[in-house]
Amino acid sequence: MLTNKRGDRKLSYLSRPNYLSAYIHYFLPWNLYRLCILLPALELTFSSGDVITDLGCGPLTFASALWIAYPQTRNLSLEINCIDRSNSALNAGKKFLTALCNNTGESSGIRDIPWKINIIKEDIDFRKKNTINKRKKASLVCAINLFNEVYEHLSHNNTEALRQAAEKSAMITRNEAAEKGLILTVEPGVPQSGKFISLLRGEFLNLGYSPIMPCTHLSACPCLQTHNKPDGGRKWCHFSFETIKASKELHILSQAAKLPKDRLAFSFLLTGRNPESNTYISNTGIRIISDAFPLPDKSFGRYGCSSRGLILLTGEKNRIEKLASLNLVTNFTLSGQKDVKSGALIAEIK
Repeated sequence: MLTNKRGDRKLSYLSRPNYLSAYIHYFLPWNLYRLCILLPALELTFSSGDVITDLGCGPLTFASALWIAYPQTRNLSLEINCIDRSNSALNAGKKFLTALCNNTGESSGIRDIPWKINIIKEDIDFRKKNTINKRKKASLVCAINLFNEVYEHLSHNNTEALRQAAEKSAMITRNEAAEKGLILTVEPGVPQSGKFISLLRGEFLNLGYSPIMPCTHLSACPCLQTHNKPDGGRKWCHFSFETIKASKELHILSQAAKLPKDRLAFSFLLTGRNPESNTYISNTGIRIISDAFPLPDKSFGRYGCSSRGLILLTGEKNRIEKLASLNLVTNFTLSGQKDVKSGALIAEIK
């Protein structure tokens, strides 16, 4: 019910003890692992007094990942609004975060750390584009694995319905953000989510927000293009990582649950209103969005995203394999040719 039959469950599923138990024991640690790969790559900065709002926080997943991935924030006076429709998930998350803090030796309990954790039971109404709340506007608004509950029943080919879902999602998060606040959206690494993220990017641009990560440019999203090739050729914006560094205990549990994980994938978008200070934008760069794979000429390749569109980056096996998802490549040469299979421009790494 939490994987391939998730569409059959109710939105308040985390209020049920059996679902909450399964989520906390299996999905929470894997989601933490995923976020602890992503968050350091974003190079976020925080200051005492900052407000973070986490929409659909579940058992405080983002707050726990922030504690792990950004130890420099543990001495800052942050205020975190943890919002979810499930009281059970919120209370379980508070207990988990307390235990996490105790076990990292930084505190004897959540009351002793400088973070102010606001537990807020609230149902996020996706039917409304504009909502009014009395919360202080946040310097960072998070929506982690939240919006897929809105669009997962939609057909991948129903672009207009997905666009409408993206429009509402952008409005909801925008209404929580301070004038120069950032908005982080993380979704599953599947084609439908990748398309949603690409559409969400467009809706944020319409609202005056610029993509910060993973985009290297402000041009139209190349991943919305459909290549009518024999293999179906549709590319989507997502990033995959091996789980080799996950704990032995977590791998044993995953094997026992018959849900082993060799790889983790996600789609995400970090956006904000301050593009002039955006150090990530590099119109000449290529953001890697695929694993390495062999090519007919015995070289290897990875797909990447750029202001020129989809790129097939090629080179010797050892050089291509040293790259990873999310890497930004700036040292390459365009061949002027296109890949027959995908329609992507071909470039060679220098």
